[in-house]
Amino acid sequence: MWDVHTAGVLRLPSGSLVRGRALRNSIPDGPLPEFGVYLQGRDPGDFDWDSRWVRWPDFWLPSDSEELRVALREVLRRCVTERVEIACTGGVGRTGTALACLAALDGTPGRAAVDYVRRNFSHGAMETPWQKRFARTFVTPDSLL
Repeated sequence: MWDVHTAGVLRLPSGSLVRGRALRNSIPDGPLPEFGVYLQGRDPGDFDWDSRWVRWPDFWLPSDSEELRVALREVLRRCVTERVEIACTGGVGRTGTALACLAALDGTPGRAAVDYVRRNFSHGAMETPWQKRFARTFVTPDSLL
């Protein structure tokens, strides 16, 4: 598991830990992730751990919302027992949006999930109005099936 005091580590409402980070920075000291979800417009390449790429251009929304949903469900399942990270180039917009969607999947209502991530991960999380709107509306009754 991640150390909760490590920069970028977010404790989800359920208590599970996930790390958000910027890919443009070198990998932080300490243990490596065991699984990662990488939010990039282009394939970020291989990592030394299990990973999934979600096509997501900078400042926009994921190209396929269902692909993101599947990846985040895997994050929720795996972060209970593994070190999991979510990252994009800058570690704020796409990463913050995905973390808010993750908090929503973890049971936090949409608007509260946005506030939760801004309070506990980065006050600048979700850089555009459409990213914030996407996170607020990510979990609907249909999406929980």
